[in-house]
Amino acid sequence: MEPVPWEVSARDPAPLFELFRGCHATELLVAATAHLGLFRELGDGALLPGELAAALGLARRPAAVLTTALRAMGTLAMRGDGRLEATELARAHLDPRSPHYVGDYFALASGSAGVRAMAERLKTDRPAGADGGGGGVGFIYREGMPSAMEGEEGARFFTMALAGRARNVAPALAAAVPMTGARMLVDVAGGTGVYTVALLRANPSLRAVVWDRPEVLRVASEFVRGSGLADRVELRPGDMFRDSFPEGADVVLLSNVLHDWAEEQCEEILRRCAEGLPRGGRLVVHDVFLDDDHGGPLPVALYSAALFSVTEGRAYSVAEYRGMLGRTGFAATEVVPTRVHCGALLAVRR
Repeated sequence: MEPVPWEVSARDPAPLFELFRGCHATELLVAATAHLGLFRELGDGALLPGELAAALGLARRPAAVLTTALRAMGTLAMRGDGRLEATELARAHLDPRSPHYVGDYFALASGSAGVRAMAERLKTDRPAGADGGGGGVGFIYREGMPSAMEGEEGARFFTMALAGRARNVAPALAAAVPMTGARMLVDVAGGTGVYTVALLRANPSLRAVVWDRPEVLRVASEFVRGSGLADRVELRPGDMFRDSFPEGADVVLLSNVLHDWAEEQCEEILRRCAEGLPRGGRLVVHDVFLDDDHGGPLPVALYSAALFSVTEGRAYSVAEYRGMLGRTGFAATEVVPTRVHCGALLAVRR
């Protein structure tokens, strides 16, 4: 097991993650031009988001992921009346009627595996592996869904992959989010437990439950033992959609969890968290956040495309989360930044 740095790094590795996710910009731009004909569909006009989605044959989620990214790239703009139109740049170079059209050049990548996979995901609105191929969907688990997280090899691979970012972000979360007066933290779908351990190290009177799938907790047990804090952590196997919520929580952490799910499932998770907290109990939604108008920022829009490809969710805005929280018994308070484009949205059980 690799060592975990429990101090905040002097440098935020966000620029490296931007380079890593840059491939999704190519996939979305080429899919929009070569596979969907989006800019041909817009022509000189403008369409409401729902109208554009219908014209392209896209469901709501893929349409939102695609148009958010294209707006962040500067190729789509939203007018004051809520309609989407091509920007001047796009009209000059992405409209097939333009003498300066470059779409044929972009089509050189239209047959690449990444672009074809993204186009397929956009058209079907199904994450990779949803048909059971390749061991099932990575990163997420829900009853009745084939999931790589149910096998030892898949669970270890994906859990360790996510730990690469978590070990850089967890110390920043612990430094940014006060746990004054808290006694019991429940880390829902807590993965390796890295976030839990960082919060325990910063708050000596805090205890915690890491709640996740059994195969994931095999990996978590290694991290927790290595931290020297095993006596303050319970590793609780369970299904957050079906099993009883761990008792005694006064703080619940959802770190990079809700973005894996559609709004309906997000609200189901939040409702279960509300039922597990007393009035005045605290909730920490640690995640990335789109701008409220879904115009960017580009790094989060591209991360949303990555989430869309391998989960049932996408990135959400603070406004969207506030709406979900309000409908499930919470009052959102503030957002504090952490690292790698993430932040913590703090809420209180009403």
